[in-house]
Amino acid sequence: MFNTERKEISRADFKDKILVINFFPAAFTGVCTAQLCTASDELAFYNNIQASVIGISVDMPFSLKAFKEKNNINYDLLSDFNKLTIHEYDMYHCNFTMGIKGVAKRGVVVIGKDAVVVYAEETANPGIQVNFAALKEALLKLR
Repeated sequence: MFNTERKEISRADFKDKILVINFFPAAFTGVCTAQLCTASDELAFYNNIQASVIGISVDMPFSLKAFKEKNNINYDLLSDFNKLTIHEYDMYHCNFTMGIKGVAKRGVVVIGKDAVVVYAEETANPGIQVNFAALKEALLKLR
């Protein structure tokens, strides 16, 4: 996948680190903006437990860059335009809205230092926010 600076990023870049992946359907939408801005606002929490945070959608890197800049998001947003990662983590949304198919579901996945998924949440529908309290609770158990 590519970040907003068109640099290729892979899971190997986070080897031996806790990784928090925020999956989101589309940049510039209300709930997605809230999800990513909340993670950005709480980045100190993630840094204190030595967790890296990223966001993943199928938006193009150029759109993600504008979205990131507009909202002052302070972590990498990655473009899964080939839809490989959203399939790998079962975060592929078959029917988003208005007949749009093939975007990321809304959810969050935490991968531990040993590269094993230790927490995963998929919201019931894309209009519902992820449970940040449950996410933080799961992360604190990894300390």
